[in-house]
Amino acid sequence: MVLPVYIIGSPVLRKTAENINPDYPELKELIENMFETMNESEGVGLAAPQVGHSIRLFVIDSTPIETDENDSDFVPIRKAFINAKIIERRGDEIKSNEGCLSIPGVREDVYRDEIITIEYVDENFQQKKETFKGINSIIIQHEYDHLEGFLFTDKVSQLRKKLLKKRLLNISKGIFEKKYKFKLGK
Repeated sequence: MVLPVYIIGSPVLRKTAENINPDYPELKELIENMFETMNESEGVGLAAPQVGHSIRLFVIDSTPIETDENDSDFVPIRKAFINAKIIERRGDEIKSNEGCLSIPGVREDVYRDEIITIEYVDENFQQKKETFKGINSIIIQHEYDHLEGFLFTDKVSQLRKKLLKKRLLNISKGIFEKKYKFKLGK
């Protein structure tokens, strides 16, 4: 089932999300719905706060991303991350032009760590520790920020924030081109 995406201005997007246990109600269904919502919205990542759940869960699917032949290190992934914690950041900062389903129509350059190591549990609550780099690292950091109550626009320069202020306010009021189900508030 496609879920509505909560839009900037919704308080749930600014909360620090809570860890969950294996008995979290209807977790498998929520994960399936998040993948479906992400795919329908043409996203590559979606965090639970974006669908109104302040829990430490996000899904990513980097399989639709096309890279040039010079990026032979890129391995597409499709998986859920539960109770994630980034434990190491290294490498150069890399610039990424990012957008967000919770901030429709806005794209900005953001700097992210090139390589991260993350601990999490998968949807079967199996403990994992993995290192990601490049595009997958960027997507994971973006979604991880949602669990911490941050949006990618928090990482842009003060000048860009001033230039975006009115546009972000309009989005928070529902004034934007609607391409998928959304929800204001909560």
